[in-house]
Amino acid sequence: MDLLKQKVKEDGVVIDERILKVDGFLNHQIDAELMWEVGETFYDQFKDEGITKILTIEASGIAPAIMVAKRFGVPCLFAKKAKPNTLNQDAYTTDIHSFTKNKTSHVMISKEFLDENDRILIIDDFLANGDASLGLNNLVEQAKAQTVGIGILVEKSFQPGRQKLNEAGLKVSSLCEVASLAGNKVTLVGEE
Repeated sequence: MDLLKQKVKEDGVVIDERILKVDGFLNHQIDAELMWEVGETFYDQFKDEGITKILTIEASGIAPAIMVAKRFGVPCLFAKKAKPNTLNQDAYTTDIHSFTKNKTSHVMISKEFLDENDRILIIDDFLANGDASLGLNNLVEQAKAQTVGIGILVEKSFQPGRQKLNEAGLKVSSLCEVASLAGNKVTLVGEE
């Protein structure tokens, strides 16, 4: 996806050789036109999979996930990192470690919104070590639903996330693959 790749190259800020800051268009300020194109792209890739819900984790995955859900005409569901007082019923729960924040969160989804009839497309902003996607897939498995794919906006291909997801038998589609952040420079796959 050319627009996303351009944004990553031009507006992404390398913090160190492992962290890429994309606050200007994805994680703090949202580029709505870019999110619209993300929705269109993932729809084209997964339109024949019978998707019933889009699943993400709060907070950075919500904007792209909503646009994907809009395009599919299905609900967008997100795993909460804190139990609200309004969540009175049972929930599926798991622990997910954030690479960027170096923090583990106990996340949950109400059993009211996820069941064995659902065919889920997981959407997330980054793929680094794969923990978020694996954790979300764990919630799907607890519900006896099916993950039919994982859509990632930015994959850091120099980290083991894709390998872990492939080993788990999950279909992964990344719109922008970063090969390296060495020398405070973003190098995309194919540019090496």
